[in-house]
Amino acid sequence: MRYRPIRLKPNHQRLAARALLLARGAGHVLYELRTKLATAAVAALAVMLAMHVIFGANGTMVYQKKKVEHRLLQKDVEQLEQENQALSQQIKALKTDPNAIEKEAREQLHYARPGEVIYLTPGQRSNAPPPNAAAKK
Repeated sequence: MRYRPIRLKPNHQRLAARALLLARGAGHVLYELRTKLATAAVAALAVMLAMHVIFGANGTMVYQKKKVEHRLLQKDVEQLEQENQALSQQIKALKTDPNAIEKEAREQLHYARPGEVIYLTPGQRSNAPPPNAAAKK
């Protein structure tokens, strides 16, 4: 079956042409509006993504803080390792070196050799035996 075009009256032809122009103009406006909305949506998404990358839970700001904290903790670890090594050497010396044992006894217990006198300032208090306790024996 074939369709035949309908012949319009001259007034109807003008109205149809005008309607077609309006439809094309509306389509053009809708197309521009759609592209502007899409561009705005992509820009908003990009801004939100940038904010998340900078200020988010694992963003660059948090990364910088954690990096500084890591450096400080590394310094603390190195300092504690050095202190631990020094204490280990001191323990080893106290187990084997008689001079180190004597030094600790003199400093902490206020021991003295016979004939030596130990002077304490009034600000020093100690639970150690009185000076020259070892010398009296």
